[in-house]
Amino acid sequence: MVEKLWGGRFEQGLDQQTEEYGASIKFEQRLAPFDLQGSLAHVKMLGETGIISQDEAKQIAQGLELVEQKLIAGEIEFKIENEDIHMNMESYLTQAIGPVAGKLHTARSRNDQVATDMHLYLKAVLNQILSALTKLRETIVNLAVNQVDTVMPGYTHLQHAQPISFGQHLMAYYQMFTRDFERFEFNIKHTNMNPLGAAALAGTTFPIDRKLTTRLLDFEKPYANSMDAVSDRDFILEFLSNASVLMMHLSRLCEEILLWCSHEFQFVTLSDAYSTGSSIMPQKKNPDLAELIRGKTGRVYGNLVGLLTVMKGLPLAYNKDLQEDKEGMFDSADTILTAVEIMSGMLFTMTVNKSVMETSTQKDFSNATELADYLAKKGLPFRQAHEIVGKLVLDCTKKGIYLQDVSLEDYQKLSVLIEKDIYTVLQSEVAVARRTSLGGTSFDSVLAQIAAAKDELKKH
Repeated sequence: MVEKLWGGRFEQGLDQQTEEYGASIKFEQRLAPFDLQGSLAHVKMLGETGIISQDEAKQIAQGLELVEQKLIAGEIEFKIENEDIHMNMESYLTQAIGPVAGKLHTARSRNDQVATDMHLYLKAVLNQILSALTKLRETIVNLAVNQVDTVMPGYTHLQHAQPISFGQHLMAYYQMFTRDFERFEFNIKHTNMNPLGAAALAGTTFPIDRKLTTRLLDFEKPYANSMDAVSDRDFILEFLSNASVLMMHLSRLCEEILLWCSHEFQFVTLSDAYSTGSSIMPQKKNPDLAELIRGKTGRVYGNLVGLLTVMKGLPLAYNKDLQEDKEGMFDSADTILTAVEIMSGMLFTMTVNKSVMETSTQKDFSNATELADYLAKKGLPFRQAHEIVGKLVLDCTKKGIYLQDVSLEDYQKLSVLIEKDIYTVLQSEVAVARRTSLGGTSFDSVLAQIAAAKDELKKH
């Protein structure tokens, strides 16, 4: 039996099944560099405050650097019998420098140690996510620049509603992903806090300097309450919540892409690099990557609900239940980073079938609002205009024609306010260009949105 670092209180060891069930090292391995980073800051503080001698602090720091070198070289074997990342790292430190390694754990607990590790890990991940979201937003803006004058049907209830600029449609997703960026950016505020020095829950009798470790670890501030420091997982819950909203946005865009590349729409063509084939139907080109992003949204939601459920019944301070805080965090981080990167590549390589989009606005009634607005601007109350146009659409539907096919004579029988300029008004390009209200779909408005987005991206 391997002797436990906490084994002094116990006469018997764990049986194998219990040991494996309680061990967290299987999924905590990615915390290793952050655990070493936290330990280096802690030992420097121990030496600076005189809690241990400077020589001991230097010896321990050198030992931690040796362990770090072994980790980088792939020479670390993580062992279940050492339970978690902290005891695995400490066992290698002990092998490197002997019993003095035991002094590293002075004035700290695994409770504040693991919290520190996760703050450091998530802070690094958040920076990666912000970078990936910036790239995705840049990709969308660059795509929108070339699609400002591409006219497509805008939809409500998945029915043709009004003609819009495809650039406007894309920029709506830019706004969604910008809000995601801002949420993750704010997430840093509560992640950038230092739990180290809270010890098990009550702080310590040693004269530690938490401000020093805060500076050394590049945190903004230490936790103000030691019990909160070891039990707080709000920063992870914020991350999982933000990840869920991001995946929802990605999933919505994927759903649109899936529709657009279908035979019925043919608005876009995906690159072969983001498609797969069928094992039985040789003609198929399946948008599997978009489907996978849409499907993986569920697991990210599940990770959020899972941790919320773990947290809801926990009394202060630390409880073993909190071991369940990591796998969902790791999984969501991996999932959203990959999803954002794939989405950037999928949009960058996507072909827009401009003529198909524009043609789809010619044989529909998405210009009906133009006629109603035309009448309203000539003084007819909009409700009356709406009713007149609605009846005309019904009549056209029965005859199998569209508004632009109605003769001027028939229009003027409908209302003397209608003149021959109506045929210009009914053109989809004109309908788009006339939507000049702030944030509207006019070509000038979309160009303004793109210019504002470019200025925003420069700041990031």
